Amino acid sequence: MTSVKQKIPYIIAPDPFNTRLTRTVSGIDQNGAVQEIKVVEERPLTIFLNKQEIVTAMTIGDHPEYLAVGYLRNQGMLLQDDKITVIDYDEEVETVIVRTVRATNYEDKLKKKTRTSGCAVGTVFGDMMEGLEALTLPQSEVRTSWLYALAHTINTTPSLYLEAGAIHGSVLCRQDQPLVYMEDVGRHNAVDKIAGWMQLEDATAADKILYTTGRLTSEMVIKTALMGIPVLASRSGFTAWGAEIARQVGLTLIGRMRGQRLICLSGESRLVWDADPFTAKVGTTRRGGSGR
Repeated sequence: MTSVKQKIPYIIAPDPFNTRLTRTVSGIDQNGAVQEIKVVEERPLTIFLNKQEIVTAMTIGDHPEYLAVGYLRNQGMLLQDDKITVIDYDEEVETVIVRTVRATNYEDKLKKKTRTSGCAVGTVFGDMMEGLEALTLPQSEVRTSWLYALAHTINTTPSLYLEAGAIHGSVLCRQDQPLVYMEDVGRHNAVDKIAGWMQLEDATAADKILYTTGRLTSEMVIKTALMGIPVLASRSGFTAWGAEIARQVGLTLIGRMRGQRLICLSGESRLVWDADPFTAKVGTTRRGGSGR
């Protein structure tokens, strides 16, 4: 009897019909006709670490606890072994407070912000690169058959992108299975939500692939590497600094995954070419109502 591989369902998937995340607005099209379309919401979320205000991020408003923890983790303010005592989210004042056993004070660090190219004004801190110096990423493998399967599944999953557009997605995957799919107005927010989920669920990183719909920038490469994930893939393109940092830390960086095409600019030693690109089944990305 031939066994059939059981597909793993999403642990967290987009919720494109959550009325809190979009609203309907009226406009005039190219013919002068009135059109009603769905657009994504933007809300401020202020993140505190203990008694200190850290940042106010513009976000769609879902998974605020994961976003707060992931942001603090990716900025090096929340350590891997920090014990979180409580996460308080107040929807009315749009604030998340992450409380830890360890006393924290990041006044000096907050003065070293660097604005990034991310949507909705991403920021990193000037000493983030220091965390990469001693970093060694695991020597996993990534099969091209997995990449094609992931592209097909992710591109055909119901999402806010397909419903309203103007949004980015990041997906935590294992082999050919997408596990956690987060969306937000900025790709940095989407990946921070995944980092927060991994921190709170104590998820391993060595066997994971991070798939993003956005550009492969320096910030995306740094965050992926600091999360301990060895492979970063996207249907979009690269920045030169992103590719350079990926090579420095040994991250496998794969972009321009459209149709049967892809290109790897770093970490090609992990690639296993086990699929015929001419016969691979891939998903066609349908554009959402507002575009990207």
